[in-house]
Amino acid sequence: MFIETETTPNPATLKFMPGRPVMGDDGTRDFASPEDAEISPLAEMLFALGDVTGVFFGKDFVSVTAAPGVQWADLKPQVVAVLLDHFVTKTPLFKPGATGGNGIAVPPEDDGGIEIEDDPADADIVAQIKELLDTRVRPAVAGDGGDIRYRGFKDGVVHLQMQGACSGCPSSTATLKHGIEGLLKHYVPEVVEVRAA
Repeated sequence: MFIETETTPNPATLKFMPGRPVMGDDGTRDFASPEDAEISPLAEMLFALGDVTGVFFGKDFVSVTAAPGVQWADLKPQVVAVLLDHFVTKTPLFKPGATGGNGIAVPPEDDGGIEIEDDPADADIVAQIKELLDTRVRPAVAGDGGDIRYRGFKDGVVHLQMQGACSGCPSSTATLKHGIEGLLKHYVPEVVEVRAA
């Protein structure tokens, strides 16, 4: 088995691609701490390396964020070894008894992000926003080792949360403001601004 790696716009994060599904079509999962990782043997092992501050499971990749000052030349072989062991032994991604993704019960992710309640009168607008995020934005963000989560629409403002490699990326504000905001404003005239949640 060969695990490819790619750099991301976030210099602290590398994207690891095992050549097989990670979450598959079951969404994504972001782990910001060792406590978050307790439901996943793979995430736990990556945090156990000691120099990892974030783990993100995408459709067919795992993004790993290194602690400040850690050199990828030292950490990368350790991460690859953990990933190889996981995928070769076919260890479940999540511990038994949890509910939700990958055909296994996994508790829903409670990342503490702000949720803005959508006005039912805006249902058509929200549907357009979500479709654009799913078809145009999410694939590009996944290519950089992350994901984007819709958090709500109110008074012309779309609230989004960057995850994985994108959450700590120095260019994430520019991506939100210039890339995503411009796209949404173009296709959905009711959108006046995009904000990070």
